Amino acid sequence: MLRFRLRLEYDGADFEGWQVQAHARTVQGVVEAGLAEVLRTSVRIYAAGRTDAGVHARGQVAHFDAATRLGPAELGKALNAVLPPDVAARALHEVAPDFDARRDAISKRYVYRILLRPVASPLRRRWCWHIRGPLDLGAMREASDVLKGTHDFAAFRGAPGGPPADEETRRTLDLLHVERRADEVEIAAEARSFLRYMVRNLVGTLVDVGRDRLSPGALAELLASRQRSLAGPTAPAHGLCLEQIRYPD
Repeated sequence: MLRFRLRLEYDGADFEGWQVQAHARTVQGVVEAGLAEVLRTSVRIYAAGRTDAGVHARGQVAHFDAATRLGPAELGKALNAVLPPDVAARALHEVAPDFDARRDAISKRYVYRILLRPVASPLRRRWCWHIRGPLDLGAMREASDVLKGTHDFAAFRGAPGGPPADEETRRTLDLLHVERRADEVEIAAEARSFLRYMVRNLVGTLVDVGRDRLSPGALAELLASRQRSLAGPTAPAHGLCLEQIRYPD
């Protein structure tokens, strides 16, 4: 039995998230079906992190075990031949038997893209949150500086039915960067781990700051409050992309 590390890219628009579900199309379900077709046996894959419905990935990482004579290059080529066009195996490598895609990850990097112009873009509607009005990027950068570092991010968590009462909500946000690229604004966030919906809630809050609905100076008080109701709205899923997962090697 060999262990493989798989790097995936997918357009999340037509998936109900990563995790396999009985009556829904998911990334995990599609990739496992593809591996089963190639290997002629069922295979379970384990991701570094679950993406929600509508969220994209350029650098999702997963591992799986398989007894096969196919080398990584052959296996990757065969898998791509049977995968649908909205998901692809960008890289496949044999790794040590104890490699764990989630446990061994040292950081995850997400980028949220906002299209900032009066007219929508049909070509980018699946990848960017369209905002017509201006945003004060200076205020958003000032607010992002407050949020970086180790904090209790309870005010930025969220989950269907409410988050678990005993959930640990302290996280270390290594990067939160706001950058303008032509008519797009990119908000990059990097940490070892995030609370569910945390990145989208951070983005929604920064957009409220950019719209002058919330002052940068209020962010420290917001963190201390631990109240989700005081933060901004959850940004739409389609603007978010899991860009990279880093490992010690």
